[in-house]
Amino acid sequence: MPERTVKIPGPDHPITVARTGGRVVVTAGGRVIADTREALTLREGRYPPVQYIPRKDVDLASLARSATTSYCPYKGEASYFSIPDAGQRSVDAIWTYETPYVAVAEIKDHMAFYPDRVDAIEERAA
Repeated sequence: MPERTVKIPGPDHPITVARTGGRVVVTAGGRVIADTREALTLREGRYPPVQYIPRKDVDLASLARSATTSYCPYKGEASYFSIPDAGQRSVDAIWTYETPYVAVAEIKDHMAFYPDRVDAIEERAA
């Protein structure tokens, strides 16, 4: 997938979605929670880049859906998941846009992890 910049209404708020390249591994509670070669990197405004990992490459059995939701005017409504075996720090550690806006449709069926709520998000060479 080629990188593209999405023009979204708002003050200087570009969003770019591109294939990460290489491998992304997420660990929490001393275990691998996600491992993929198909991650997407989303860059949004001045925020740090975020790795979106396909659900098929996430250990969904290790997660518990949370009642927490949030709304982003650029991406839509997010749902959250916790990692119960990884302790209190991993509450609402993961978010996903199950029905994202068309402008960021690529992130549908992908999950993102808060870096401070997991042990590590490692990008490894291909």
